[in-house]
Amino acid sequence: MIGFESLKIQNQTFDLHPSGALFWQEKSILLISDVHLGKVSHFRKFGAAVPQNAIRQNFDLLDAAVNLFRPKILIFLGDLFHSSLNTEWHLFEKWASTVISDIILVAGNHDIISPLKYEVLGIRVVSEVQLEGFLLTHHPEVREGFFNFSGHIHPAVRLSGPGRQTLRLPCFFKSEYQMILPAFGTFTGTYILEPTKTDEVFAVAGDSVFKVELKESKRGFRNSPF
Repeated sequence: MIGFESLKIQNQTFDLHPSGALFWQEKSILLISDVHLGKVSHFRKFGAAVPQNAIRQNFDLLDAAVNLFRPKILIFLGDLFHSSLNTEWHLFEKWASTVISDIILVAGNHDIISPLKYEVLGIRVVSEVQLEGFLLTHHPEVREGFFNFSGHIHPAVRLSGPGRQTLRLPCFFKSEYQMILPAFGTFTGTYILEPTKTDEVFAVAGDSVFKVELKESKRGFRNSPF
């Protein structure tokens, strides 16, 4: 059974899904960041021992998220495609043709494929989206008057047990005016962020998302699953 967190931000409701997707209920908008399609094929081309089925996993995850929420609008928060055109682009073309949602790509630093290629698929490429006090970008940004949803960082949190046990998990990382989404792609790294007492961290573990309890210690705030 899949478990996800829901929270209110500026009187709007957002569902945090264990795939790394975030669903804006009132607007029927699904946000997904850092899929990095094409990365597996890119590394395999140069001899990296990456399983071929990792390519299919990304599309299976996309299908699962879209089929669950059935959004009116699907917005990718950058780094949808990792590199220049390769064989995975053809798979993406086929996948995009099956999606009835309007698709928007907020261009990220890895999105070097011409916007014209996306436009042929009916996908709009933009630098950002502003909607009712929310700012959707690829890179985290602080802008007065907006709450920012972004990606790029591939955030993770380190959980500490009562001994020296530690566990590294991807997470949704929320500060007062910003939330950074975890990377959606299956072949991506993570970067550990250290929360302060005003931050909220929602870790992703398997089919669940859970809020991490922050405990203060002599070294500052640490993350504990206990």
